[in-house]
Amino acid sequence: MSPAARWAAVVLVLAVAGAVALWPRSPDPVDQNAIPTRTMPTTDLDAARDQAALRPCPRGPADVQGPQVLRGLTVTCLGDGQPVDVASTVTGPAVVNFWATWCVPCQEELKVLDAYAQEPGAVDVVAVLVESKEADGLELLAKLGVRLPSVADPADGVRRAARVPRTLPMNYVVGADGSLTQVTDPVTFTSVEQVREVVG
Repeated sequence: MSPAARWAAVVLVLAVAGAVALWPRSPDPVDQNAIPTRTMPTTDLDAARDQAALRPCPRGPADVQGPQVLRGLTVTCLGDGQPVDVASTVTGPAVVNFWATWCVPCQEELKVLDAYAQEPGAVDVVAVLVESKEADGLELLAKLGVRLPSVADPADGVRRAARVPRTLPMNYVVGADGSLTQVTDPVTFTSVEQVREVVG
């Protein structure tokens, strides 16, 4: 190859490289496997709260703080969207129920707990929503007709602090002394009578 031909080849390669570098590029490709997330506007959440019509989250006396392991943990009260110290909502005696929208057995148990909570002399029952969005939880509670006081624990702080197993549903009884005892028999409440027996 003559020197002139070699220079021509070099110039051609540089010209192509420059064209590629300056060529307009499309934005980053969209990940087709990405799961779309739906963020519900505040106004829609307010409507969902109205539809669910949950009973207010209980607030214990200022001098009674509930289980030690839960103190200082802030969650959202599903009924009004306000932050609340979870320990103040479960001053004993009380029942704490952990549930998620995808958990089928949770749905029937929520109905049982709601029926128990409306009986005279029943202790407070507070439902803790985990692994689920507030909007989805409110929608399901409205569909089930369950009005239990409920809090949302999206960061899983309550479950980690109480060392709650990943299995759902899961129930705990809070004693008058602030103790937190896991309910293992029955694993899932299927009748109001069972709740009465466990609470004592």
